[in-house]
Amino acid sequence: MLEIIVYAFGVMYSPGPANTLALLAGVNGQGWRAFGYCIGVGLAMLILFLLLGYLGGEIIPEGYQSIIATLGGLYIAYLGVKIMQASFHSKTTVTEASMIDFKTGLILQLCNPKALVAIVPIVTVQYPRYEISGMDIAIWSLILAAMACGAPSVYLFAGSQLKSVAMNSKVMAWVNRLMSLLLFYVAYRFVFA
Repeated sequence: MLEIIVYAFGVMYSPGPANTLALLAGVNGQGWRAFGYCIGVGLAMLILFLLLGYLGGEIIPEGYQSIIATLGGLYIAYLGVKIMQASFHSKTTVTEASMIDFKTGLILQLCNPKALVAIVPIVTVQYPRYEISGMDIAIWSLILAAMACGAPSVYLFAGSQLKSVAMNSKVMAWVNRLMSLLLFYVAYRFVFA
């Protein structure tokens, strides 16, 4: 079950649209006034985890789960490569951001393709692998949604407290590299577990 947490952490906490917007809100002085945005992101992930979690086991027959796990592992490794490559070429710029709120976080995350990249491998491969079903799906969905709420919260805090460090392209490059290595580990576990 550690693979679920590591994979979710690697995908949710790597820079993406929701996290970048939270970082910029922190840098632009919105601070904890924008925390409703983070709650919106977490609620959107809870909705998606519950919806796909209860449908996931029904969508994919057991015989295909190992094939999907291998393909998922290869895709996760591909994401790791892309994040690693981006860490050597990224330039971070500060732009003005409008005030973000709960509704912004909810809608952005419901429409964010990165959310599905995080959720689909968990609910279609890892939930069945660890026999997570019934009420356990709701419990895991709550845990993972709390992690999803935490991701933009960390970026918001980093932006407000460490403006010069958070916007430093070298720091963000190393964050990307760390997330990339976590994704490589998860890809390995998907294929060889």
